[in-house]
Amino acid sequence: MNKRLSVGLILLAMSAVAFAAEKPNVVVILTDDQGWADVGYNNPEHVYSPTLDKLAVTGARFENHYVMPQCTPTRVACFTGRYPGRFGRTPLKATNEQCFPVGTPTLATMMKSAGYKTHIVGKWHMGTKPGDGPSQHGFDYSYGSIAGAVGMYDHRYRKGEFYETWHRNEDFIPGFENGTHATDLIAEDAVRIINEKHEQPFFMMLTFHAPHTPLDERGQFPDQPTQIDPDNPTRWLNEDQITWFNDPAGKIQAEPNPEKRLLLAAVHHVDDAIGQVVKALDESGLREDTLILFSSDNGPQGSWGGNAYPHDLKLTNFNQPVPMRGKKCDVYEGGIHVPGLANWPGHITPKTVPDQVHIIDWFPTLAALTQSTAPAELDGADLSAVLFKNDPLKKRDLYWIWNPKTSKWALRFGDWKITRYSKEEPKETSDWELYNLKNDPWEKTNVAKQHPEKQAELHQLFLKQRAKDLK
Repeated sequence: MNKRLSVGLILLAMSAVAFAAEKPNVVVILTDDQGWADVGYNNPEHVYSPTLDKLAVTGARFENHYVMPQCTPTRVACFTGRYPGRFGRTPLKATNEQCFPVGTPTLATMMKSAGYKTHIVGKWHMGTKPGDGPSQHGFDYSYGSIAGAVGMYDHRYRKGEFYETWHRNEDFIPGFENGTHATDLIAEDAVRIINEKHEQPFFMMLTFHAPHTPLDERGQFPDQPTQIDPDNPTRWLNEDQITWFNDPAGKIQAEPNPEKRLLLAAVHHVDDAIGQVVKALDESGLREDTLILFSSDNGPQGSWGGNAYPHDLKLTNFNQPVPMRGKKCDVYEGGIHVPGLANWPGHITPKTVPDQVHIIDWFPTLAALTQSTAPAELDGADLSAVLFKNDPLKKRDLYWIWNPKTSKWALRFGDWKITRYSKEEPKETSDWELYNLKNDPWEKTNVAKQHPEKQAELHQLFLKQRAKDLK
């Protein structure tokens, strides 16, 4: 080997090592059923969430951040970078069935191929049967629930096939760690991972169950399920002594409705858990080497009949009201327009991003960041220029359908949005409602008759998106 070639190879190797060292750790945080107004930076008068507020003010706050209308569809969109309809009807609604075939490119498989150690801590809910769990889709390590929501203290799913679901690496944990709040267990495991010795960058999906029902905030009284104080029907038992009901600013106690106070306590609790993760990154010296992405998985739950889980309370209008139409499972803005942010000290300057972004964008963005080859069929857009250069995002349409027996349809393009609520698939331009979200962000006035040309334009975009779905 000649000397010039040898030096060149050494420099190339040094360059590769330097690039590997520059790859950030990535923590993707999803909360469950946290509506647009259930976070302090969108609703500072009523909500106490100092960790998320600080991440928003010191990072990129997505002003128009979209997800799918329900938990499983959003997780599929995030994890695959594709609209869930691309995999057929099954992942269009919360499900324990297989959502996409084993072998489908995922965030975990991509990050693993880029040299990352991959972890999921919390809720999986994208295929619950044996052979379709986190390890089959690229995760080196998994912990939490394989199925969906669980009792916050007993960590079991609804009675039936998937009742036992609390696991580590898909082996059920004896006793299911009964007696400790799921939010605390998830935070504790995430902190443990961060504090390990890392010989390679890590990718972590941190997927909290909170503030999804059942709402159960016992604090230092773990043997006393959340219940109304028998001596005062406007107060919860032990409320004055439980940390999560008592923030320093007094915002939670200023809420007169006890059910809304319970939701605010759950938000305070999960925000504190996220704070523990951020603190661990700080104390381990990893914070400046870590990109944090945060989103809720859908809009607010609204009301809940209870009795699906142990100690599951019936609740009515318990979220903070959103200043838009709809809630969870809606394709109106209230169901799909949720809190979202990106934070990476020294790399993302504080900003508010006005562009319409979607959780499908996180896959191509991370592909670009890690210099990975992204699958050609991704639906999302790379947000790198928006996050790191303050460039505007190229205008594109966003698309939603919901329910295996699909009954809710929507598409947004620029300021315009079409929606349809019907089990009959929209075939004609006239099938749609039309809204101008710049003038009417609450979707109160259908302007289809005044703007038939826009209705027709968005209908054609919808047909193109719909044609890509697996029939």
